[in-house]
Amino acid sequence: MPDEAPSSKSKWRRRAIELTVFLAAFFAIRAWQRRDVAAGDAPPLDGVTIEGQRFELAGAEGPTLVHFWATWCGVCKAMDGNVAAVSKDARVITVAASSGAAEQIRAAMAEQGLVEGERLAFAVIADPDGRLAATWGVGAFPTSFIVDARGTIRSVEVGYTTELGLRARLSLAE
Repeated sequence: MPDEAPSSKSKWRRRAIELTVFLAAFFAIRAWQRRDVAAGDAPPLDGVTIEGQRFELAGAEGPTLVHFWATWCGVCKAMDGNVAAVSKDARVITVAASSGAAEQIRAAMAEQGLVEGERLAFAVIADPDGRLAATWGVGAFPTSFIVDARGTIRSVEVGYTTELGLRARLSLAE
């Protein structure tokens, strides 16, 4: 007797098991990536941008996107345009971790087309030794935080996020 083809029911069962395994792995990886990330009250973030502007996280009138990235990170490069678009009409500060001094960061941004004339597409604080990233518990790049006006972290995303995703998270934090 020839082998019988699997029934429709067994195909669906197999697909359901595969989907369950995939989702379990996906959520386990996300949990592992976020295991040390700051939550609750945002750690301090005060400094001078590489363009010489003073920045203080505290005292904002609305939510702030705090985006940790690195010049050597491929996923960060893919996300740069999303951050630049959001920075045109929302409060955004980025932290370039373990990416060298201001001149090196500016040069990397210029290569990516993120310098408009003399102005950068978004504000950047240099974190050459990764100290700020460590304070915020950032262990993977990019990592994006949405901090509300009270200084509470409302959202954390590790990895690529679309412009729409960033805008939605900012909107929910208002």
